[in-house]
Amino acid sequence: MLVCPANCGTGQQKFNLQGDNPQGRRKIMTLPQRPNAEYPVNPNSSGLSKDWVVGFVDGEGCFHVAINKNPQTKFGYQIIPEFVLVQHKRDINLLYRLRTFFGCGVVRKNKEERYCLRIIKLENLLNVVVPFFEMHPLKSKKNVDFKKFAYVVKLMSEGKHLTLEGFNEISKMASEMNRKVDRIKIESTPCKNTGI
Repeated sequence: MLVCPANCGTGQQKFNLQGDNPQGRRKIMTLPQRPNAEYPVNPNSSGLSKDWVVGFVDGEGCFHVAINKNPQTKFGYQIIPEFVLVQHKRDINLLYRLRTFFGCGVVRKNKEERYCLRIIKLENLLNVVVPFFEMHPLKSKKNVDFKKFAYVVKLMSEGKHLTLEGFNEISKMASEMNRKVDRIKIESTPCKNTGI
């Protein structure tokens, strides 16, 4: 017999079940919050429509340009543009469907019970992600970050990140984006570590 459905505040529904239990205790069965979540269908293999993906990315996506120390690179820093979507593990199948939709990227554990779809390969950003969001613009302020991100990807595809002026321009753009990373400015071309 099903009694007392209640939201327990943990993202799951708990149902107290009474039955023939020899110890006379109540059994508690925990069900996922969204066991049969449905997403708008499109004939492509992911089953996701373009409009749905745009709306989802508007709320959950991140266009990010990381600048990490790397002594093996020309200026001692590596520029890594990435498109990221993070979801709780209960929605990991959605990340796989988004990977199928875009035809690229990697789904992996992010932290704790969260997983992410990351697209970082420059070729995929240039030929898949950027054209998609240029043809299907985001509706929120995130579109401002996307335009900066797209500009950085195009500069990198032209090799401008390997010039002093290009590197500094990309660093400035990254510092103005969503995560507000500190700007790294390179003053001279040679890198002490590589001798270039």
